[in-house]
Amino acid sequence: MEEKIRLSKLMAERGMCSRREADVYIERGWVLVDGECVNTLGMKVFPNQRIELDDRAFVSQSKQVTILLHKPYGYVSSQPEKDYPAAMELINPDNLWAEDPSGIHFQPVHLKGVAPAGRLDIDSQGLLVMTQDGRIARQLIGEDSEPVEKEYVVRVEGDITPSVLKRLRHGLELDGKPLKPAQVQPVAPQHLGLVLIEGKKRQIRRMCDLVGLKVNFLKRVRIGKVRLGDLPLGQWRYLGPEERF
Repeated sequence: MEEKIRLSKLMAERGMCSRREADVYIERGWVLVDGECVNTLGMKVFPNQRIELDDRAFVSQSKQVTILLHKPYGYVSSQPEKDYPAAMELINPDNLWAEDPSGIHFQPVHLKGVAPAGRLDIDSQGLLVMTQDGRIARQLIGEDSEPVEKEYVVRVEGDITPSVLKRLRHGLELDGKPLKPAQVQPVAPQHLGLVLIEGKKRQIRRMCDLVGLKVNFLKRVRIGKVRLGDLPLGQWRYLGPEERF
């Protein structure tokens, strides 16, 4: 017989919300198990039981926002460190892109509980996602989620030979483990386009070091289906209602 597991864990595994959100919904009586309302934190259920959300939970989720920032150099993705500011400091009305196509109007509540869904090194720029939505956070950084492509443009010093490209695409190891295959193509003189499905710390710079290349510019231009596009450096916009990673 199957063992019971925590209701909040199962809800997160099914992509209904994050575990933290699940606990909130359970406390508020917004979760139904096999048609019965439950409001006991820590409750365990069988994996095959039917779980539904009350309409009030869907209303709450619909109000959660996801923010796309064009992070500049010199900002850290999360907590400030070594006198460097956090990227979150850029999320304010003054830096909202005037051409934001989402149709969402800024409200102070949009800054409550926003957290980075991934990281981008302090010496890199480009697309950084911040969200209130646990479903999106889990999709992008959840340990058991399907890999999401991330696309980068880098400028390097060194010889970009066919053998270097071959090794970058498949054949390198970091931290004693082989890397997953990557898409790597020259896109301009001394510039490479890379698409990765994993995100080890400083992965691209370390990959290039292994093949004798030095990265002196790195920009993330896409996460999943969402592109940085024309979003100006240091500005942000909302993820639109129809956009999906």
